[in-house]
Amino acid sequence: MKTRALGRTGIQVSPYCLGTMMFGRTGNPDHAECVRMVHRALEAGINFIDTADVYGPDGESEEIVGKALKGRRDDVVLATKVNGPMGQDPNRRGSSRRWIVTEVEHSLRRLGTDHIDLYQVHHPDPATDIEETLSALTDLVRSGKVRSIGCSNLPPAQIVEAHWVAERRGLERFRTEQPPYSILNRAIECEVLPVCERYGMGTLVWSPLAMGLLTGRHRKGHPSDAHAARMQWVPRHMTDQRKLDAVEQLLPLAEQAGLPLTHMAMAFVLTHPGVTSAIIGPRTMAHLDDLLAGATTTLDDGLLDRIDAIVPPGTDVGPLDVAYVPPALTETALRRREAGQRAVTSA
Repeated sequence: MKTRALGRTGIQVSPYCLGTMMFGRTGNPDHAECVRMVHRALEAGINFIDTADVYGPDGESEEIVGKALKGRRDDVVLATKVNGPMGQDPNRRGSSRRWIVTEVEHSLRRLGTDHIDLYQVHHPDPATDIEETLSALTDLVRSGKVRSIGCSNLPPAQIVEAHWVAERRGLERFRTEQPPYSILNRAIECEVLPVCERYGMGTLVWSPLAMGLLTGRHRKGHPSDAHAARMQWVPRHMTDQRKLDAVEQLLPLAEQAGLPLTHMAMAFVLTHPGVTSAIIGPRTMAHLDDLLAGATTTLDDGLLDRIDAIVPPGTDVGPLDVAYVPPALTETALRRREAGQRAVTSA
């Protein structure tokens, strides 16, 4: 695979990034097969691996990646994440200095390495000052435990705020962002991708296959066996009739182009100039081989125009259950005045 620049870090990465969320009990519990999948990806030219402390769950994915990279660590750009809950203790999560400097040691141990190439904040943390987070991450970079830092699921205004804080305080700045992006969820085209391009950030997009809807295996009125498992996790997404209708329009489009829907979906996200890598998250070797077979696929302007006609640029067909939603939308008290303050008086 030809490599792409990871923002302005000077690091070169493959357009496909191997995501390992499905490694472990929540996906594929066979450690040996997961290790083989890592090796297969490396042989195919993928040099970028993304994991997180919460995957597996509870670090199991990091442990599998660590096993797979023994003797090969220097050949891989290794990314992991911090912020998600790692137990019931409220201080074993979030983006505080206390947790970041503790959890990075756990990730290093599980991964069997002395450094992380890209350490990402998994989700926004409204309870923690961004300066607190950037200060802790800066210390990790200066200590050599982390090479570069990034964010994930951060709204564009918060990306800009983080850059301003880093510049004014002399701190390390986020070099990458990891947002959701697929044919069915294109909202990041409006602001997130342009902001990342403006600040020279690399972009790793997750769920390019729309949590499985763009595999072609989940059809309207004909759910697959895998559909049942996804229903426990993203029920609104898997039953969104607008998305299912869009898939029914995309399938014949891919067929006319002589492409599997998976290959068209992956090529679509990699066409955008603001996208560095697309994260693939195979659960089995068969899934991985299918995706690797389409690694050289490109889409012409005519096909891209027809995709735009089905899902207009910058739009989400429907929300993702697991996408970040700011407290201003989830907490009623933040968008409604107290009852006693609602009265409107006229002059």
